[in-house]
Amino acid sequence: MMDRLEKLVGAWESETIADGQVVARGLTVYGWLEGGKFLVQHADGELTEAAPAIWRDNWPLPSTSIIGLDDAAGGFSMLYADARNVFRIYQMVVEKDVIMLWREAPGFHQRFTGAFDSDANTMTAMWERSPDGVEWSKDFDMVYRRLVQ
Repeated sequence: MMDRLEKLVGAWESETIADGQVVARGLTVYGWLEGGKFLVQHADGELTEAAPAIWRDNWPLPSTSIIGLDDAAGGFSMLYADARNVFRIYQMVVEKDVIMLWREAPGFHQRFTGAFDSDANTMTAMWERSPDGVEWSKDFDMVYRRLVQ
């Protein structure tokens, strides 16, 4: 099942879009760890002039994530850590051309949906948040474009 993650491997430039404005640009690199037993993600970037104060006050990058498989359950987990000393665990599903991440935490649920284009060189994504896991609102959009595989 680890081969489902292969389409992520490489370097990606990213844009983060909030309220119709590009608020950040970055670079995300995925690579195999331990001979393909884990996938590691390193992300870094810079805010644009359009980034509002709340983004400047809560900027998480750089961040590192390690993705691994639970073969009995048939799903992935992602361990996440960032520059703010925030540490989270996300559940992850990869199905054909869609990646879904989510976490359930008291007062702050999150979910991510990313869809690859037909040649898997662009992924359009959206982060959502919820205080209760029932009512969801869009947090921000992202676009990833492959640089190197």
